[in-house]
Amino acid sequence: MVEVNIGIGFLTIILFSLLIITLFAGVPLAFALGGTAVIFSLLFWSSNSLFIFAQQTFSLMNNVVMVAVPSFILMGATLGESGVAEDLYATAYRWLGQLRGGLAIGTVAICAVFAAMSGGSAAGTVTMGIVALPSMFKRNYKPKLAMGSVMGGGALGILIPPSIPMIIYGMVTGVSVGRLFIAGIVPGLLLVIMFISYILVISWVNRDQAPAIPVEEMGTLKVRLASLISVILPLILIIIVLGSIYTGIATPTEASAVGAFGAFVIAAIHRKLNAHSIWKILKESGRLTAMIMWIVLAGMCFSSVYQALGANQLIIQLLKNISMEPWVILILMQVSFFILGMLMDVSGIIFITMPIYFPIILLLGFDPLWFGVLFIVNMEMAYLTPPFGFNLFFIKAIVSDRGIGIGQIYRAAIPFIFIQALCLIIVMVFPEIVLWLPNMMLT
Repeated sequence: MVEVNIGIGFLTIILFSLLIITLFAGVPLAFALGGTAVIFSLLFWSSNSLFIFAQQTFSLMNNVVMVAVPSFILMGATLGESGVAEDLYATAYRWLGQLRGGLAIGTVAICAVFAAMSGGSAAGTVTMGIVALPSMFKRNYKPKLAMGSVMGGGALGILIPPSIPMIIYGMVTGVSVGRLFIAGIVPGLLLVIMFISYILVISWVNRDQAPAIPVEEMGTLKVRLASLISVILPLILIIIVLGSIYTGIATPTEASAVGAFGAFVIAAIHRKLNAHSIWKILKESGRLTAMIMWIVLAGMCFSSVYQALGANQLIIQLLKNISMEPWVILILMQVSFFILGMLMDVSGIIFITMPIYFPIILLLGFDPLWFGVLFIVNMEMAYLTPPFGFNLFFIKAIVSDRGIGIGQIYRAAIPFIFIQALCLIIVMVFPEIVLWLPNMMLT
């Protein structure tokens, strides 16, 4: 343990300052977290202390919960290649196109379905950006609403289960991943309803924002009914994966393997599996898995070093000296999450903040399951918040040939960020929104 006279508060400032400097210098998050951990380990202990990093690597590779991460990534990548999104969008086009804002509403709804099949934000945002944006632009949707619906809908991927950030949060804090998945359902549906309500209102107030599609483009009733067939396989997959978790038949890890297999079956039914597509799926899955695992490993090392430096002492000192109400502390935590979300990946934020915040939450008597969902809703804003919101860059890459600047993309995200913030406030004020379903399913 570090000598007390150095001061854990001072060490905390130095530790996090070095981390922030490396991040702003352009060092990738995994190397910034891991490098900072190595430097402080060598400064305060001998080189033998580096053994802890090997120990953390071994621990991560033997963590059964983390096996779900590559499986859910594989499921999402396979579905993205299977053509499911295109079929779902065609169905939404035929049933909702005649409604003002119908294509944007359909985009949000399909993103929600895709979220329940992928575990992350990237797959839904990129896929729907490629599929839905050209269709909306062609039918004179305003770029602000069209891009905003894709970015907002895509961010649902980390809230609607299965969610990779929820898996990482559960691993770090010890909160049940299955309960986290259940807890994310109602807030996820609430956010979908809020997005759709906004689209309906803005389309009604300004009829040029999202014009209705002519009736003759909708097809006959027979054609529209036939299009519903495309919804069957995705719904079956969602029911199997999530239903097996909620009923206790399978753990999240086992369900993820079933989901990955089911995604390959769907791709095969759609005749999308060939040597090229399989190689593309495996390559993308391997890339994303490696990136996430490096961040998780580096974050574990960073957290371990900070704990060894005396993080628990700092928490005790803070709680002794702080006279603020527990709710004020909770709000300040949410503000810090929002600020960090502008600068770094969700996984990194978990490993940086949870060693400090989570014990405080427990001591203040807040429910750790509820706090986890609050964190995930907050992180949804991070995907849309400048300067480093991932969904902003995904959309920028997709619309680069249309002369749409990054400033327009930022402005398109703002209404959806406000809606996410409102959803966060609602879930904070009414914890039952999060806790009702997990408690009901366990009684």
